[in-house]
Parts: sequence; C-alpha cells; structure tokens
Amino acid sequence: MRNKGVVFTLVLAALAIGSAAQAQRIITARIPDPRPLFPDPVTDQDFYRDGQFDPKKVELGKFLFFDKILSGNQNISCASCHHPMADTGDGLSLPVGEGGAGLGVIRDTGELMGTLVVERVPRNAPPVFMLGAKHFDTMFHDGRVAVDPSQPSGFKSPAGDLLPTNLDNVLAAQAMFPVTSGTEMAGQAGENPIADASAAGDLEFIWERIAMRIRTFPEYVDLFVDAFDDVTGAQDITYAHAANAIAEFEASAWRADDSPFDRFVRGELTAMSPAALRGGAIFYTTGGCADCHSGKFMTDMDFHAIAMPQIGPGKGDGVGGHEDFGVGRETGNASDNFKFRTPTLRNVQLTAPYGHSGAFDTLEAVVRHHLDPVSSLLSYDQSQARLPSRDDLDAIDFMVMDDMGLVNDIASANELAPTQLSDRQVDRLVQFLLALTDQGQIDIRRDVPTSLPSGSTLIE
Repeated sequence: MRNKGVVFTLVLAALAIGSAAQAQRIITARIPDPRPLFPDPVTDQDFYRDGQFDPKKVELGKFLFFDKILSGNQNISCASCHHPMADTGDGLSLPVGEGGAGLGVIRDTGELMGTLVVERVPRNAPPVFMLGAKHFDTMFHDGRVAVDPSQPSGFKSPAGDLLPTNLDNVLAAQAMFPVTSGTEMAGQAGENPIADASAAGDLEFIWERIAMRIRTFPEYVDLFVDAFDDVTGAQDITYAHAANAIAEFEASAWRADDSPFDRFVRGELTAMSPAALRGGAIFYTTGGCADCHSGKFMTDMDFHAIAMPQIGPGKGDGVGGHEDFGVGRETGNASDNFKFRTPTLRNVQLTAPYGHSGAFDTLEAVVRHHLDPVSSLLSYDQSQARLPSRDDLDAIDFMVMDDMGLVNDIASANELAPTQLSDRQVDRLVQFLLALTDQGQIDIRRDVPTSLPSGSTLIE
C-alpha cells in the first residue's frame, strides 16, 4: 500500500460517537490512510450539461419512461424492468419482458394475462444509476451501443447508418433499442405491426410507429413543443426526441454521488466507518478490485471474462443456441467470448442480482466469486437464481450450467487469477461496497408519476 507510514486516526469520528468505549476503540485503531488511493470527487462537470438538466425534458422523459404506449402491445414500459420501487432494476436474475404481469420479484411470466411469454429476457436488467455521467460511453452488457465519432449519428449501434443523427448522448442512443426487441417491448410476430417490424428488423418503421402514437395525445404534443426547439407541432415529433427526453430523465433522477464514500473523498472524514475504510484499502490494493472497477465511477468501461455462470435462454450463441458470448457476439472474435462490460459499483448494494445473467443474489456471493472465479463457476449453487417458475422455461434455465463441456468453455476464458482474502477481509470489502450507496437513492418513490398524458395505466 502506498504511504505506509501515513496513519489515519479517526479522532473526529470518535468524537461523533456517543459511547466513550467506542470512541476509544476508534482512536486506538490505527487505520492506514486510504485517501491517496481513492479517486477525486465526482463533480457537476462529470455529467451531461454540467449536471444542469432541462426540467421540461426531465418531466416529459419521466412520463415516457413509465408509459406503455412505447411497446408493441401497449402492455409494458421501460419502468417494468427498471422501476424505482426495485432500485431501477427488477430484482430478478433475468427480466420478464413483454407479456408478463406485475412488478419486480413478483412479476410473472404471463399466466395472469393469459399470454405466456416466449422466453425470459436473456440478460439481467442493468441498473440506471449514474448513467448521466459522460464516463459511461458504452451501453449494454456487450457494448453494442457506444460513442463513435466516425459514425454519422456519433454512435456505434446495431442500427448502423439508420440511427438518427439528433440524439443528445449515448444514453439516448441506448433508449432507441429496447422498443425494437420482441422479447423486451415489441411483442412477437403476428401480435401487432411493431412486433412484425421487429421480426423483420425494420427499426425505422418501429420508431415511426411509436412516434405516430405519441402524436395522437395533445398533452404529449404540448410537452414536446415546450421541451424541444425543433418541435413546433405533432408532425415534428420523432422517437429520437422521446429517447432524448427519457435519457434526460434518467440522467437527472438517478445521479448517485452522495454516498458516504463521496462525502469522505470530499473531505468529510467521519462519513465512512473504520471497517469501510479498511475495506477501501483492500479494494485498491490486495483485493485487486480497482484493476477493473477503477476511477470515479468504479468501472473501466472495458470488457472482461470472469467466469460468470450462464443461466437462462442465452443469446443464440454456441451449437445449442443457449450460450451468451458477450462482446464476442459483437466483434466476431472468439478471444472475446464470455467477456462482458465492467459494471459500475455505484449503489451496488441496491442492484442485486449480480452478473450479466443475474447469477448471484447477494453482494457477498458475487465478491467471493471474484476471488476464485473458476472454482465458483464449477461449484455454482443454482438456487441463487431469482426466476419466476414455469415448467417450460425452467427446463432451459440451466442447460449451460448442466453441461460440463460448456461450463469448461466459460472457465477457460477466465482472466482473473485467484485472490486470497480472509473472511474478515471479505467482510470489510463488503462494508466498503455498502459505503458506495447514496442514501438519497434508497427510496426513490418520488420518481414515479401519478398519471400519464396518454391515460395509460401505471399498474402492471
């Protein structure tokens, strides 16, 4: 550890604690000073618009984020898998997308609606915290949407040159795509015109059809006119405008940089507990965590293979189609197989289950996986998966994990060497991760609107 001679004595923290005995323990606990290891504080300048978001776009984006008119069958919204009541996720290993009913961990696979979902969404619903920071230049677990100045739109994406050129940022570019997925929001071929276009790969038709729906609601038209200078009436509204508004809402609502860790790096030396400070020292030194979870936002935005278990239907990769090659799907390079984007650790306490397929249900479990990924993969406890049960889906959830040949393929790609930490060190590391939680983001019920301009119901 750098600056071994520097010792951090938490006298101020001791004075802030009522018990004299507790105070004495802290005063005598000579804690190596972690401050030289920690990154600089997050500032407004790290965010789009220097953190000064447009309130009119934010209001419009909130409505759109919760509105089911963006989906093919008008039965699911962005919030269905990224709900404030579930900390911008859904609490499930794999989402139940189009055709499901309910919210969060009680969402079912369509039995209540009488229209069974075809499959689970193949990857865990990533949380939306902090995505308004400019550092997040790559979206999705496989990075298929990313900043790319060489593209006409400014972004690499599955749409190529069809992606509109008036998107504000990569977060808005990301918002263009869930509506085009049959499993997520569009529906299955034969159910509606958007679903048919999804099956045919006609992205422009989908975006225009959704915009046509939005244009039919006078209150939405007024909100778009107020929010965008280039919208003077219903005829000017495009789905790109909607994506820009959704991104503005997400960036504004779910900025999460007021955690104990943030307050500590800004100079509030009593903000973190002694255990969390010791855990921080482990995170940045012997734990090796910061090799990938680096910088202010605790992600290098790169891709790594760490032997994460594969559950669910997969992405169509491999001989049986139940594997998920991650970024290897995008590059076509076998050496990239099983690599996935490093997630941010901001608010990580709130965002279980963990991993691209949501394989680990607790923070300690996923931390221990990182210490010896191959052993963890080979001994994976399938009961950790949080999945609504249904016989036909259950039958394929663990097809990869039950095939030792496929499991060995995942293990062979692993790039993390084993790390030896004691149980106490693991506990302290977890305490540090808990200190990354913005207390103001634990209860975000305020971000749910009470009604929508379309009149669409907010009840799933």
